[in-house]
Amino acid sequence: MKKIDGGVTAAIGFKAAGGSAGIKKANTKDMALLYSIVPCVAAGTFTTNVVKAAPVKWDQHIVYECETAQAVVCNSGVANACTGEEGYGYCKQTAQKAADVLGIPEDSVLVASTGVIGAQIPIDKIKAGIEMLSPILSNSREAASIAAQAIMTTDTVQKEVALQTQIGGKTVTIGGMCKGSGMIHPNMCTMLSFLTTDADISKEMLQTALSAVVQDTYNMVSVDGDTSTNDTVLLLANGLAANSPINEKNEDYYKFLEALYEVNRTLARKIASDGEGATALFECQVVNAESKAQAVTLAKSVITSSLTKAAIFGHDANWGRILCAMGYSGAQFDPEKVDLYFQSAAGTLKIIENGVSTGYSEEEATRILSEPEVTAICDIKMGEAKATAWGCDLTYEYVKINADYRS
Repeated sequence: MKKIDGGVTAAIGFKAAGGSAGIKKANTKDMALLYSIVPCVAAGTFTTNVVKAAPVKWDQHIVYECETAQAVVCNSGVANACTGEEGYGYCKQTAQKAADVLGIPEDSVLVASTGVIGAQIPIDKIKAGIEMLSPILSNSREAASIAAQAIMTTDTVQKEVALQTQIGGKTVTIGGMCKGSGMIHPNMCTMLSFLTTDADISKEMLQTALSAVVQDTYNMVSVDGDTSTNDTVLLLANGLAANSPINEKNEDYYKFLEALYEVNRTLARKIASDGEGATALFECQVVNAESKAQAVTLAKSVITSSLTKAAIFGHDANWGRILCAMGYSGAQFDPEKVDLYFQSAAGTLKIIENGVSTGYSEEEATRILSEPEVTAICDIKMGEAKATAWGCDLTYEYVKINADYRS
């Protein structure tokens, strides 16, 4: 298994395009088109927010009820959420237009939107955008990069990854792009992730694999505790790698699962590190827990604590906030047995042992916490389970971005 330079066009048979359809106020890229030259099986996971955007409902229908999918149309700038029957109708019109232009069935077109909630989609601009993008669909590295830029909202960088692995003597590639910077607290943020693979795998096994890896990747990320109305992860597999079909949980399936996990873990970390206004990626590892569920609860409680996030921004080893966040998480543990370490590229420092300060050097702690990636390791000495969650620091800039978001 190795990472390669690539994105959604890395796998055989996938093409992408991105550009400006005039949806955003500024003349910036705001629309992307993703296409497979052959029909794909599709898998997806979606927001658990009761308020679901129209594209989420449309995609759930395609993923759960239709046999194949072949294209994804995504716009940024307008979320098409809380838009009623009219908004859902615009999803259908979007799919119809893409189907006509690409020569594929309407029910094989997935739709995604991100941006301001409550505004109706400018459907004429969406249709014109499809007309604009379809002739420039390409499998080039540049096309993947431009598409990744076109789905961004408050993101400061595009987020892409590609990876290859050997399955049954064949090279299988998985590529992906995602967006997400604020309103990030997935329970499948505003986050969208589009994944492509040339693996030959059944629809059932594809969904099983995606649902499994989402739990330990995107669902372990939080920027601000807000679960979006639009969270969507879509995975398309077109089978062009010509590996032996994966129809059961055999050795080939677990190789694919391992590669899919690494792709999504990479994208999840990119989302966390690019949290709105963030200056640091904040990772929490809970180790030696009694159960995986306990470790997950504790790790997520730490990275979602506003006080802890603020301390990370200030490079302040205020470990009491971490212990406090663990304490109100709902998970049971003995605080007098907890060891806590801070770790970064600058080194590792034991902060507390058995719930009590080690008398560490504040200067050394600050040096470690001043790196762009910081980890808190919480050893609760109850078993062998573990979990990792990712967040970011809480800065002045976060408030500024979200106070001015619609301006």
